[in-house]
Amino acid sequence: MVLDKLANAQRYYTLHPRFEKAFAYLRDTNLATEPTGLHEIEGKKLFAIVSEGKGVTEQEYKLEVHRKYIDIQFIISGTDRMGWKDLAQCDAPNDSYNEERDAAFFPDKTNSWFDVPAGSFTIFYPDDTHAAMVTGESVVRKVVLKIAVECK
Repeated sequence: MVLDKLANAQRYYTLHPRFEKAFAYLRDTNLATEPTGLHEIEGKKLFAIVSEGKGVTEQEYKLEVHRKYIDIQFIISGTDRMGWKDLAQCDAPNDSYNEERDAAFFPDKTNSWFDVPAGSFTIFYPDDTHAAMVTGESVVRKVVLKIAVECK
């Protein structure tokens, strides 16, 4: 798991062949006016999901994990409260992995909470269970970049 500011994105280009293109989208797109919804960048290998809304409370959140995609979650406005837990420390998921959604959800709770302010991003890998949008009534505008783990 990584937490950093967009100004430092170049530090992460070597971690995946599509990271430089992903961060270029964040840097070169007017995200304040980008319509909400899905935006293809490189087909199913790299795409963005822009959203805006209220989140859930710390009593309602669920930890999730992905197998096929790495998440880069960039906060455009507001502050997103996120949680993290190492997948190896989690119990079995509540439900089986859903391949179409690329997600499994866990009953576990976390003690690792952090605030991600506007202009900052997180990177979650397939071994990072995470909870995002734990903001209650606060509105957050963000973009989640989905980067295929497979480089082909």
